[in-house]
Amino acid sequence: MDQKQVINDIDNIARVDADVAIAVVNLGYPQPRIRAPGFETLFTTIVGQQISTEAAAAIMKRVRDLLSRLDATSLLNLPEGALREAGLSMRKVEYAQGLANAILDGVLNPDDLPALNNEEAIKAITALRGFGVWSAEIYLMFSLQREDIFPADDLALQVALQRLKGLEARPTPMQARVLIEHWSPWRSAGSLFLWHYYRGAPA
Repeated sequence: MDQKQVINDIDNIARVDADVAIAVVNLGYPQPRIRAPGFETLFTTIVGQQISTEAAAAIMKRVRDLLSRLDATSLLNLPEGALREAGLSMRKVEYAQGLANAILDGVLNPDDLPALNNEEAIKAITALRGFGVWSAEIYLMFSLQREDIFPADDLALQVALQRLKGLEARPTPMQARVLIEHWSPWRSAGSLFLWHYYRGAPA
């Protein structure tokens, strides 16, 4: 999604959700998030799991300093312990190596994912160790540019939705999906807006 489409989709949501309409006036629109499809983005998704954006960026910088090219072959050719020294946990090292092997063995071909529907693409990605539904949905949103994705397991989205809707408690993933069901078919833009709201709205 480019910026024009993000604005258009959020405007569409605002027409059916008064809380979004008010929030847009106060906070404006988020920027689009576009990541190149392929190994590097899938690897970056592993790195970013359960740590801050800043910590993930620092680790990715150290990894890139180790490699002239970040691809499956280059990653597997790194000396033993190099990824741990760059800041990845032992489990994330296992996930990253598993991803690289899956691509080289033909178990997962990122070039095939754009031809799959959302459910099929999520199933293909989550077949890998270390990739849950959240990781797959993030990839679909940012790399495949799917327009109707809502990663309901994302804590920031849940908190933002709680604030936006004035709820007493943070909604569960299932409750969150129900609360924004009427945002379809623009839920990816709605997710971008909730992240934007999470950072800019008063607690």
